[in-house]
Amino acid sequence: MFLRIDRLQVEMPMPTQPDPSAAAAVQELMGGRFGEMTTLNTYMYQSFNFRQRDKLRPFYALIANIATEELGHIELVGATVNALLHGVAPKGDTGKGEAPFADPFKTAAGAGPNFHINGPHGIMAANALGQPWRGDYIFNSGNLILDLLHNFFLENGARTVKLRVYQMTDNPAARRMLGYLFTRGGVHAEAYARALEKLTGVDMKKMLPIPNIRAEEIPESRKFLEEGSHRRLYRFSTTDYDEIRGIWQGQALDGSGPLEVTDGPPQGGPQYQLEGVAQAFIPDYHPEEILEIAQKLYQKASG
Repeated sequence: MFLRIDRLQVEMPMPTQPDPSAAAAVQELMGGRFGEMTTLNTYMYQSFNFRQRDKLRPFYALIANIATEELGHIELVGATVNALLHGVAPKGDTGKGEAPFADPFKTAAGAGPNFHINGPHGIMAANALGQPWRGDYIFNSGNLILDLLHNFFLENGARTVKLRVYQMTDNPAARRMLGYLFTRGGVHAEAYARALEKLTGVDMKKMLPIPNIRAEEIPESRKFLEEGSHRRLYRFSTTDYDEIRGIWQGQALDGSGPLEVTDGPPQGGPQYQLEGVAQAFIPDYHPEEILEIAQKLYQKASG
């Protein structure tokens, strides 16, 4: 089971103005072949189907625990896209026969028009082209070594896509999110490499980083490196998955100190508070009654 905390895994700045083009690029990190939905569901299904959990506990614990962190990663990507689209203002009046949302989204190629036509001016289960995420992106063979090898490949494929999205936008909000995910994805790739080394004796850590650009070369990653986030594997449970300590041990690859398992999630930051878009019927054209009902429910819960 899962415990949900109403915070993002890292504190995020609110963009100073909407940026649909950046949102369209970041959308790939949700529903693309190497997006967070793929990493989440791959590790989740591997944990669901894991055989001999009691005898192979450290490896099951690693996959299951990282899957839980990925829940927060899809939330973070979703928040970033929502923030990048927040404030897209209509230019014109539908009642006068005008097209109020023609301009804001037409310049955002790919997913851009889909944000308005089929979406809530927010994140969708789709890639940068607006194409839906596919369940057959999930890989789960049941063979432990093969699954871990795929996970290593998947994390490095995801890192490649994030670097390319980084090259497509200089939006500070998008880049902060990317800087954080570069760091955490590096942890996951190294964790799977260490698990494979335990099983096979092959030192796959020597292949890292893939692509061959180090995290410290990315300005937005440096803060997280200084905090030691790249040495930290979070244990997303109050009682379980302590066995990951048997895999996540030793010295960091950059020589900055020992690896550590941190009990509990990162402190993170608050969720964005986003206003509605009445002309797009989000949450509706005349939302006053909905807001009044919600306020009454909130008061009853608080009383």
